[in-house]
Amino acid sequence: MPNITSLFATRLYHAQLSAHGAPIDPKELENSCYAIAHDDEAGQDWCEKNGYAGYTSYASLSDLPWRFPIFADLVKVLDAHVTAFAQDVQFDLGDKKLQLEDIWINILPEGGIHTGHIHPHSVISGTTYVTMPDGASAIKFEDPRLAMMMAAPTRMKDARDELRTFFYAKPAVGEVLLWESWLRHEVPMNMAEDDRVSVSFNYSWG
Repeated sequence: MPNITSLFATRLYHAQLSAHGAPIDPKELENSCYAIAHDDEAGQDWCEKNGYAGYTSYASLSDLPWRFPIFADLVKVLDAHVTAFAQDVQFDLGDKKLQLEDIWINILPEGGIHTGHIHPHSVISGTTYVTMPDGASAIKFEDPRLAMMMAAPTRMKDARDELRTFFYAKPAVGEVLLWESWLRHEVPMNMAEDDRVSVSFNYSWG
Protein backbone atom coordinates (compact mmCIF):
# COMPACT_ATOMS: atom_id res chain seq x y z
CA MET A 1 0.00 0.00 0.00
CA PRO A 2 1.34 3.48 -0.81
CA ASN A 3 2.06 5.92 1.99
CA ILE A 4 0.25 9.17 1.11
CA THR A 5 0.52 12.14 3.44
CA SER A 6 -0.70 15.74 3.35
CA LEU A 7 1.95 18.47 3.32
CA PHE A 8 1.90 22.22 3.82
CA ALA A 9 -1.48 22.45 5.48
CA THR A 10 -3.59 25.60 5.23
CA ARG A 11 -5.57 25.99 8.44
CA LEU A 12 -8.94 27.75 8.74
CA TYR A 13 -10.23 28.50 12.25
CA HIS A 14 -14.03 28.58 12.61
CA ALA A 15 -15.63 29.07 16.01
CA GLN A 16 -18.42 30.68 17.96
CA LEU A 17 -17.30 34.12 19.10
CA SER A 18 -18.70 33.23 22.53
CA ALA A 19 -16.29 30.28 22.88
CA HIS A 20 -13.78 32.69 24.44
CA GLY A 21 -14.51 35.60 26.75
CA ALA A 22 -17.70 37.46 27.56
CA PRO A 23 -20.63 37.19 25.11
CA ILE A 24 -20.94 40.00 22.57
CA ASP A 25 -24.49 41.27 21.99
CA PRO A 26 -24.99 40.91 18.21
CA LYS A 27 -27.73 43.54 18.06
CA GLU A 28 -25.60 46.11 19.89
CA LEU A 29 -22.71 45.34 17.58
CA GLU A 30 -24.96 45.73 14.52
CA ASN A 31 -26.35 49.05 15.78
CA SER A 32 -22.83 50.30 16.49
CA CYS A 33 -21.69 49.39 12.96
CA TYR A 34 -24.52 51.33 11.38
CA ALA A 35 -24.08 54.31 13.73
CA ILE A 36 -20.39 54.53 12.84
CA ALA A 37 -21.12 54.17 9.12
CA HIS A 38 -23.73 56.92 9.31
CA ASP A 39 -21.34 59.39 10.98
CA ASP A 40 -18.15 58.49 9.10
CA GLU A 41 -18.16 61.00 6.26
CA ALA A 42 -14.51 60.33 5.44
CA GLY A 43 -15.27 56.63 5.05
CA GLN A 44 -18.32 57.35 2.91
CA ASP A 45 -16.24 59.62 0.68
CA TRP A 46 -13.52 56.97 0.34
CA CYS A 47 -16.07 54.32 -0.66
CA GLU A 48 -17.61 56.64 -3.26
CA LYS A 49 -14.25 57.65 -4.76
CA ASN A 50 -13.01 54.06 -4.91
CA GLY A 51 -16.20 52.49 -6.23
CA TYR A 52 -16.72 50.39 -3.09
CA ALA A 53 -20.34 49.26 -2.91
CA GLY A 54 -21.67 49.83 0.59
CA TYR A 55 -19.40 50.96 3.38
CA THR A 56 -16.07 50.10 4.97
CA SER A 57 -14.22 51.94 7.72
CA TYR A 58 -10.90 50.41 6.63
CA ALA A 59 -9.47 53.61 5.16
CA SER A 60 -10.99 56.10 7.59
CA LEU A 61 -11.12 54.86 11.20
CA SER A 62 -8.37 53.17 13.19
CA ASP A 63 -9.74 53.55 16.72
CA LEU A 64 -13.03 51.63 16.85
CA PRO A 65 -12.25 50.05 20.26
CA TRP A 66 -11.80 53.56 21.67
CA ARG A 67 -14.96 54.96 20.09
CA PHE A 68 -17.37 52.21 21.13
CA PRO A 69 -16.99 50.02 24.27
CA ILE A 70 -18.48 47.02 22.46
CA PHE A 71 -15.50 47.02 20.09
CA ALA A 72 -13.11 47.05 23.06
CA ASP A 73 -14.99 44.03 24.42
CA LEU A 74 -14.84 42.39 20.99
CA VAL A 75 -11.06 42.82 20.79
CA LYS A 76 -10.61 41.07 24.16
CA VAL A 77 -12.55 38.09 22.80
CA LEU A 78 -10.67 38.13 19.50
CA ASP A 79 -7.34 38.17 21.35
CA ALA A 80 -8.29 34.85 22.96
CA HIS A 81 -9.36 33.30 19.65
CA VAL A 82 -6.14 34.44 17.94
CA THR A 83 -4.09 32.96 20.78
CA ALA A 84 -5.86 29.62 20.30
CA PHE A 85 -5.29 29.71 16.53
CA ALA A 86 -1.61 30.61 16.93
CA GLN A 87 -1.22 27.54 19.13
CA ASP A 88 -2.98 25.37 16.54
CA VAL A 89 -0.65 26.47 13.74
CA GLN A 90 2.27 26.06 16.15
CA PHE A 91 3.76 29.53 15.77
CA ASP A 92 6.98 30.03 17.72
CA LEU A 93 6.42 33.63 18.80
CA GLY A 94 9.59 33.89 20.88
CA ASP A 95 9.59 36.96 23.10
CA LYS A 96 7.13 38.79 20.82
CA LYS A 97 3.37 38.50 20.68
CA LEU A 98 0.52 38.78 18.22
CA GLN A 99 -1.31 42.06 18.62
CA LEU A 100 -4.23 43.78 16.94
CA GLU A 101 -3.05 45.89 14.02
CA ASP A 102 -6.37 47.14 12.70
CA ILE A 103 -10.10 46.42 12.87
CA TRP A 104 -12.79 47.70 10.54
CA ILE A 105 -16.45 47.46 9.58
CA ASN A 106 -17.80 46.10 6.28
CA ILE A 107 -21.38 46.75 5.15
CA LEU A 108 -22.02 45.03 1.83
CA PRO A 109 -25.42 45.74 0.23
CA GLU A 110 -27.20 43.69 -2.41
CA GLY A 111 -24.94 43.40 -5.46
CA GLY A 112 -21.82 44.37 -3.54
CA ILE A 113 -18.58 42.38 -3.84
CA HIS A 114 -15.11 42.41 -2.31
CA THR A 115 -12.60 41.19 -4.87
CA GLY A 116 -9.76 38.74 -4.18
CA HIS A 117 -6.93 40.00 -1.98
CA ILE A 118 -4.43 39.14 0.77
CA HIS A 119 -3.29 41.09 3.84
CA PRO A 120 0.48 41.27 3.21
CA HIS A 121 1.63 43.15 6.32
CA SER A 122 -0.13 40.93 8.87
CA VAL A 123 0.20 37.44 10.32
CA ILE A 124 -3.36 36.44 11.17
CA SER A 125 -6.50 37.93 9.63
CA GLY A 126 -10.12 37.23 10.29
CA THR A 127 -13.75 38.25 10.27
CA THR A 128 -16.65 38.02 12.67
CA TYR A 129 -20.16 38.15 11.30
CA VAL A 130 -22.78 40.67 12.43
CA THR A 131 -25.60 40.02 9.93
CA MET A 132 -25.83 37.20 7.40
CA PRO A 133 -29.27 37.35 5.75
CA ASP A 134 -30.55 34.52 3.59
CA GLY A 135 -28.70 34.63 0.28
CA ALA A 136 -25.71 36.52 1.67
CA SER A 137 -22.48 35.45 0.04
CA ALA A 138 -19.99 33.13 1.70
CA ILE A 139 -16.31 34.02 1.94
CA LYS A 140 -14.27 32.31 -0.77
CA PHE A 141 -10.72 31.07 -0.10
CA GLU A 142 -8.28 30.25 -2.89
CA ASP A 143 -5.66 27.50 -2.92
CA PRO A 144 -2.36 29.45 -2.68
CA ARG A 145 -0.79 27.03 -5.19
CA LEU A 146 -3.30 27.94 -7.90
CA ALA A 147 -0.88 30.03 -9.97
CA MET A 148 1.58 27.11 -10.10
CA MET A 149 -0.83 24.37 -11.19
CA MET A 150 -0.28 25.07 -14.91
CA ALA A 151 -1.73 22.11 -16.87
CA ALA A 152 -3.31 20.29 -13.92
CA PRO A 153 -6.90 19.04 -14.43
CA THR A 154 -9.71 20.46 -12.34
CA ARG A 155 -10.69 18.71 -9.11
CA MET A 156 -13.70 16.44 -8.84
CA LYS A 157 -16.87 18.13 -7.59
CA ASP A 158 -16.86 15.97 -4.47
CA ALA A 159 -13.14 16.43 -3.73
CA ARG A 160 -12.16 16.59 -0.09
CA ASP A 161 -12.08 20.09 1.38
CA GLU A 162 -8.30 20.17 1.62
CA LEU A 163 -7.97 19.34 -2.10
CA ARG A 164 -10.41 21.90 -3.45
CA THR A 165 -9.13 24.79 -5.55
CA PHE A 166 -11.66 27.10 -3.89
CA PHE A 167 -13.33 26.68 -0.52
CA TYR A 168 -16.49 28.57 0.46
CA ALA A 169 -17.17 29.18 4.14
CA LYS A 170 -20.54 30.59 5.15
CA PRO A 171 -20.49 31.42 8.85
CA ALA A 172 -23.48 32.45 10.93
CA VAL A 173 -23.97 35.57 13.02
CA GLY A 174 -21.78 35.44 16.10
CA GLU A 175 -19.09 33.24 14.53
CA VAL A 176 -15.48 34.09 13.77
CA LEU A 177 -13.10 32.89 11.06
CA LEU A 178 -9.31 33.17 11.29
CA TRP A 179 -6.65 32.40 8.69
CA GLU A 180 -3.04 33.21 7.95
CA SER A 181 -2.90 36.58 6.22
CA TRP A 182 -1.18 35.30 3.05
CA LEU A 183 -4.27 33.27 2.13
CA ARG A 184 -6.08 34.90 -0.78
CA HIS A 185 -9.82 35.39 -0.25
CA GLU A 186 -12.80 37.30 -1.56
CA VAL A 187 -16.49 37.91 -0.99
CA PRO A 188 -18.57 37.10 -4.09
CA MET A 189 -21.60 39.20 -4.95
CA ASN A 190 -24.13 39.57 -2.15
CA MET A 191 -27.36 38.18 -3.58
CA ALA A 192 -29.43 38.98 -0.48
CA GLU A 193 -31.74 41.99 -0.43
CA ASP A 194 -30.40 42.98 2.99
CA ASP A 195 -26.91 44.08 4.01
CA ARG A 196 -24.18 41.60 4.83
CA VAL A 197 -22.38 43.14 7.83
CA SER A 198 -19.07 41.95 9.22
CA VAL A 199 -16.11 43.18 11.25
CA SER A 200 -12.67 42.27 9.92
CA PHE A 201 -9.27 42.57 11.57
CA ASN A 202 -5.53 41.95 11.27
CA TYR A 203 -2.99 40.84 13.86
CA SER A 204 0.71 41.54 13.49
CA TRP A 205 3.73 40.00 15.24
CA GLY A 206 5.90 42.34 17.24
